[in-house]
Amino acid sequence: MLRRILVVLACLTLSVGGAAVAQPVEQPSQRVRDLLGRMTLDEKIGQLNQVPGGRQRALNSRLDAATLDRVRRGEIGSFLHVAGAAQIRELQRVAVEESRLGVPLLFGMDVVHGYKTLFPVPLALAASWDPALVEQTARVAAVEATAAGLNWTFSPMVDIARDPRWGRVVEGAGEDPYLGSILTTAHVRGYQGSSLADATSIMATAKHFVGYGAAVGGRDYDSADITDRTLHEVYLPPFHAAVSAGAGSMMTAFNDIAGVPLTAHPALVRGLLRSEWNYDGLIVSDWNAIPELLNHGIAATPREAGAAALRGGVDMDMAGNLYSAELKGAIEADPALLPMLDEAVIAVLTAKERLGLFDMPYGRADPAREATAMLTPEHRALAREAARRSIVLLKNDGDLLPIAATARRIAVIGALAEDANSSLGSWRAQGKVEDVRPLIPALREALPQATITYAQGYRPQVAQAIAVTASGEGAQAVHEVSDAEALAAAVEAARASDLVLLVVGEHFDRSGEARSYTDIGLSAAQDALAAAVLDTGKPVVVILMNGRPLAIPELAERAPAILETWFLGVESGPAIADILTGRVSPGGRLPISFPRASGATPLTYAHLPTGRPAAEDLVRDTARYRDQPITPLFAFGHGLSYARFEYSDLLLSQTEVVADGQVEVSVTIRNTSAIPADEVVQLYVRDPVAAVSRPVQELRGFRRVALAPGQAKRVRFTLTPAQLAYWDGTVDGGRWRIQAGDIQVMVGASSADIRERTTFTITSDGVSAIPAAAIPTPSAEEPRP
Repeated sequence: MLRRILVVLACLTLSVGGAAVAQPVEQPSQRVRDLLGRMTLDEKIGQLNQVPGGRQRALNSRLDAATLDRVRRGEIGSFLHVAGAAQIRELQRVAVEESRLGVPLLFGMDVVHGYKTLFPVPLALAASWDPALVEQTARVAAVEATAAGLNWTFSPMVDIARDPRWGRVVEGAGEDPYLGSILTTAHVRGYQGSSLADATSIMATAKHFVGYGAAVGGRDYDSADITDRTLHEVYLPPFHAAVSAGAGSMMTAFNDIAGVPLTAHPALVRGLLRSEWNYDGLIVSDWNAIPELLNHGIAATPREAGAAALRGGVDMDMAGNLYSAELKGAIEADPALLPMLDEAVIAVLTAKERLGLFDMPYGRADPAREATAMLTPEHRALAREAARRSIVLLKNDGDLLPIAATARRIAVIGALAEDANSSLGSWRAQGKVEDVRPLIPALREALPQATITYAQGYRPQVAQAIAVTASGEGAQAVHEVSDAEALAAAVEAARASDLVLLVVGEHFDRSGEARSYTDIGLSAAQDALAAAVLDTGKPVVVILMNGRPLAIPELAERAPAILETWFLGVESGPAIADILTGRVSPGGRLPISFPRASGATPLTYAHLPTGRPAAEDLVRDTARYRDQPITPLFAFGHGLSYARFEYSDLLLSQTEVVADGQVEVSVTIRNTSAIPADEVVQLYVRDPVAAVSRPVQELRGFRRVALAPGQAKRVRFTLTPAQLAYWDGTVDGGRWRIQAGDIQVMVGASSADIRERTTFTITSDGVSAIPAAAIPTPSAEEPRP
């Protein structure tokens, strides 16, 4: 304990920017200490045992009399895949009224982007660049999930992902640690509200600690081969943001880093997360990850695996049943594990206490509230707004969009146009296909004057379950099969139309857990359909529906307009129709780059310059692929609007700043069109000369600004030198080093569309205790004439 206090004091002393790293660790309450003292060894181990009460697609299906007896004996501390206020109330009653100590249960589920009201998938929500919106959607998810009795969600996934071959890119905020950190904070605040004890609040889980998104080759569950600096500068900041926001729990990752699995990584979990960041929430393994330590090869027996996970700081065993079966024997063999067991039990009991479960065990299990809380008109309205704000206009040559009034015959082509199932994404909690408002009916409602025809274009074929995820879920894969008759019908419909809406992308089950692919382009059937439709010469708007960036260079070259719509949830159809018709101007921006080819991944805008920076001239030997341009297909932060915006008058409050100072960056944005629209103003920085090579650009601020026709606003950002610090691992324990020197400031509409530039100078060296990308940049806006 003395070491932890010294670490905290050191961190507070070193910090020169942003908030302090952490407050002193809260000591266990008297109630928790008393309970711990009364528990038998078996009851302690029981608190660390999380049991599946069902499966994602079959909730409550594993509950039986034997399971209830285990609850009575104190052998279960938590359930997952259980839901329904009445069912959970009964389970909680058994725990509280029929077990010896009456310890309440935790009930968890993957409530990832909504419970009953399904919002856009997380990658799509990240494209909104709207933290307030993200917080609102998480709040609604919490209200609905808690009405069904849940008190714990395994969300948000805060893994940074720069390889779109990795299927779980759909669950995160994309490639950038600053954007990821800001949205992590929004998610945690939305889920947990102002108090975890409130009956409408649900405990958030920041996952997967850490490096899961850096899987080699984009292969899910594979190793993360990353440097210490990359770990601290790219992958850790969103987790620090989660700690600062008060996330009630963390989940360790499946992967290893340098051969050490995160399920048994004392240096990162007990050292960095617990001791240095002072995190005192609950740490849970991923599904069955503790038994999988045997596969990693760091344990020879299940007992050794359980001991390794406990030493590594994992408090709760998700679905592995290994703590339950093996910890008692491990502790009897090595009594030094007993204090670690007590620490884990304290973390579990404290989480239950913070949720108010000891005082109000049935507060979230209210069938009356459950009957009225789901999919309300207000929740649907927010879902529609979230979907609209998440859509990204990638291309719009000749202002083909919005749809002109002269377009009276519109052909909607592509089977995804009627696939309401895919709109829900891969983590759908209690979202149902029948709750989705699909595209074609929404278009007919929005365009009553137009004749809208539909052609499938190819034959979707449902295959047998081809994969099972780590959570034991099988899925029905859909293959797109070329069909000459369907293709001919699509071409005929295109030729008879004034405008074609070509809907292509991915079936929902192609992205998600265990859904990594070497080819992230369109299927052969969709490629053939797109080529045939474009060959008709008709104006074509491509509508992408997908859960990851796609490599679509031919489509991007030939199609005059492309709209990225992701998987948008229950209000998908009306939201897309709102954008297509011009009722709303698109304002989403890409949170992740689109590659030109599957083989051009991973990629990021925030790369190092190298000694031979990429150049277009092939005569020169530079860091590039010879068969591709040096730019991404669509850059990070890219997104068009129906309006036009002018940037001007970039100013600094001062041109020199000391290490513990701050500088205000301000710029004027004007909507020069006759259309009300949003612009996402993006602030990038670069340290061009430092002790170590620094990225060519790093996002350090953004603000989504609504502008009326002709309106101008002054947008202000407040930067601190701590946000320019780099991780220096050469000193004992490492530190965030602020280095004196010039800093380039870039403001624009995307990482590839910089409109204004300036420079300021940091005049003194310093150190910080906070990951640079985890420090939020305050921003403000004010009208200008």
